[in-house]
Amino acid sequence: MSVDHRPRRADMADEIGRGPLSRAAAVVYRMLVLEVQLLLATLPTVGAVLLLDRDPSNLPLFVLALLPVAPALVAGVSAVRAASRSGDLAPGRYFFRAYRRDLGATLVWAVPVSLVLAMLTFNLIHLDAVDGGAAMRPFVLFLASLVIVWAGHMLILTAGFRFRTRDAARIALTQIVPRWGYSLGVLSLVLVAAFVVLVASEVMLLLFLWAVVGLLALMARPVFHHVTKRFTDDA
Repeated sequence: MSVDHRPRRADMADEIGRGPLSRAAAVVYRMLVLEVQLLLATLPTVGAVLLLDRDPSNLPLFVLALLPVAPALVAGVSAVRAASRSGDLAPGRYFFRAYRRDLGATLVWAVPVSLVLAMLTFNLIHLDAVDGGAAMRPFVLFLASLVIVWAGHMLILTAGFRFRTRDAARIALTQIVPRWGYSLGVLSLVLVAAFVVLVASEVMLLLFLWAVVGLLALMARPVFHHVTKRFTDDA
């Protein structure tokens, strides 16, 4: 016989409060804690971004510098999902627990993704120096978009499930088209992030990582439901 260790709704309400103001304050508090944890997890990225000049030739290095963001996003999505189920006011433990648990599994696929995207970015920068290179730009952009979307699905699979990497890779690939809403959402977030960097700064983007994580967790709800129903025994 299994024992349900989840907090009762009454206990959750007593801790957070029953009024709309108390609940809104709890959400703000969770997001602030999450943002601090995300910034701590991405300190290597922050340092690299501050050192790199805004020059197109540095774009591949910038892509490589984003590697620590992947495990941070995985832990953030996992923490948001766990906190939404428990409803307590101690969201920090979920992030650190997920970060320790999923760091290795995330780097297994995030490192190759970073290297491939850095290589594609390097090619995009130097296409004009090659005869007929401009004609290859749409293909390179499409390939980069495909890698980004696949990584977005791998992020969700790593945050919510304990699949082997090769199994998760196949599932992520097969979900790109059927879960097109989430795939487009990932591309939209990347475009918005690029726009923020262009018109403001990389630091401004890092300050809104909590919003990126929240949107990823929200957009991924149908993906979580579909993968759970089709590929696990928990449906």
